[in-house]
Amino acid sequence: MRSRLTLWYAGVLASVLGLFAAVTLSFLYLSLRRELDATLHAEYEEAEEHVHEGLDGDVRFGGADDGRALVEAWGAEGGLIYRSPRLHEEGLGGPPTGAVEPSPVSRVLRDGTPVRIRSGTHHLSGRHVLLRVALSEEGLLRDWHRLRLGILLGLAAAVVIAGVLGHWLAGRVLAPIDRLARQAERLTVDNLGERLSVENPEDELGHLALVFNLSLSRIEDSVARLRRFTADASHELRTPLTAIRAVGEVALSGPRTPEHYRETIGSMLEEADRLGRLVDSLLFLSRADAGQGLDRQDLGLLELVKSASSLLEILAEEKGQRIEVRGDESLRLAADALLLRQALINLTDNAIKYSPRGSVIAIEVRRGEGSTAVVEIEDQGPGIPEAHLSRVFERFYRIDAGRSRDEGGAGLGLAIARWVVERHGGQLDLRSEEGKGSTVVIVLPSGDGRAAPDRAREV
Repeated sequence: MRSRLTLWYAGVLASVLGLFAAVTLSFLYLSLRRELDATLHAEYEEAEEHVHEGLDGDVRFGGADDGRALVEAWGAEGGLIYRSPRLHEEGLGGPPTGAVEPSPVSRVLRDGTPVRIRSGTHHLSGRHVLLRVALSEEGLLRDWHRLRLGILLGLAAAVVIAGVLGHWLAGRVLAPIDRLARQAERLTVDNLGERLSVENPEDELGHLALVFNLSLSRIEDSVARLRRFTADASHELRTPLTAIRAVGEVALSGPRTPEHYRETIGSMLEEADRLGRLVDSLLFLSRADAGQGLDRQDLGLLELVKSASSLLEILAEEKGQRIEVRGDESLRLAADALLLRQALINLTDNAIKYSPRGSVIAIEVRRGEGSTAVVEIEDQGPGIPEAHLSRVFERFYRIDAGRSRDEGGAGLGLAIARWVVERHGGQLDLRSEEGKGSTVVIVLPSGDGRAAPDRAREV
C-alpha cells in the first residue's frame, strides 16, 4: 500500500506538473513569437521607407542592410528589385503571382535557418512593389528550448523529490495502521479481552480502531456466550445420561424382581424423554441461530391460542388448575402457525409449572396500540425477583435450578419463545412482582393476513 500510495502521489503530481509545464511552455512560446512579430512589423515599416523611385524612373531599394533583417523586393512585372546579400541566390519567395501570402509565416531557408517572414504590397507612384522582410527565429527557438529544458529538468527533479517525500510521508501515515495490524495479529480466542490502542479517536484511524474494538467486544461476548452455552448444554445432557447409567447399574448389580425392573425401565424412559426434549430444544435454537425463515399464513390469533392451550389442559388438570382463554375473535395476523404455537405452549407450560394447585391461568387476546395484537398470559405463581427479570430469557438460565430440573425444565423454553416472537417482528415482555404472580405480554404486528410468505422454512 505504501508503494501504491507513493506511485499514485508521484503520478498525479507528475500529471499536474506536466500539464502546468505544457501550458507554461506554450504561453512562453506564443509570447516570444508575438515579440518577434512585433519586431518584424517594425522592420517591415522601416524597409518600406527605403523603397523609392530613382531619377531614371525605376524603383529602387536604398536601405542599408544592417545584418538583422533580411529584405527582398519584387517589382509588379516580376523583376527582382533588391535582395539582401546574406540570402545569396535563395529568396524569401518566388516572383509575385498576384496574391500576397498571409503574413507573418515561418519557413526554413536552404541553409537550415528558421525565419519569420512578413509580406506586403507597397504602392509607389502608381506602381506596386512586393516587399518581403524576414527575421531569424534562431534566438527565439534557442531561448524557448532552454526554458523547456529547464522546466523539464525541474519537473523531473520535483517528481523525484515528491516521490521520496511521498514514500516517507506514506510510511508515517500508514505506521498507525501497521501498528494496529501487529496488535490484531496477536489476538486469539484466548486474549479477546485485549483492545487496540486509540491515539486520537477523532481521526479516521482512531475511528477504525474504535470500530475494531467494538467488534472485538461483540466477538468476545459471542465467544463467552458460546462457551457458556456449550458448558450448560454439556451439563444438561450429562444429567439424564448419568441418571440412566446410574439406574441401569443399580438394576444390574444383583437379582431384582420383575416389578423392580419395570420401575427401573420406567425411570430410564423418563430420563430418555427428558433427554429427547432437551435435544429437540437445542436443535430448534441451532436452527434459529442459523436464520430459520417463517412460513407465514393467515390465521386467527384467538383460535391459535386456544389450540395451544388445549394441548396443556391435561397438565393443568393434574394440578387442579384451570386455563381460561378469552379475547377478540376478529384478530388475524400473518404468522408461522407452528412456531407461534410452540412459543405459546412454552409460555403457558411455564405458567402451569410455577402456579400453585387450584389456581387459574388467564390468557387474554386483544388489540393493542396501532396495528398490533396483544396476548397476555397471567399466572398466580410466586413471581420473579426483580434481580432475575432481565435474565430469565437467557438460555439455560433458571432461578431455582434444582426445582426446574426435577420438573423437566432446562431453561430453554423462554429463550425459544422470545426468538419466535422477535422473529415475527414483535416484543416479549415480562411483568412480575415477587409473591404476586407474573404476566407475560406478547405484542405482535397484526394485519389482514394477505402478506406474502417470508420464505420457505429451512429444515
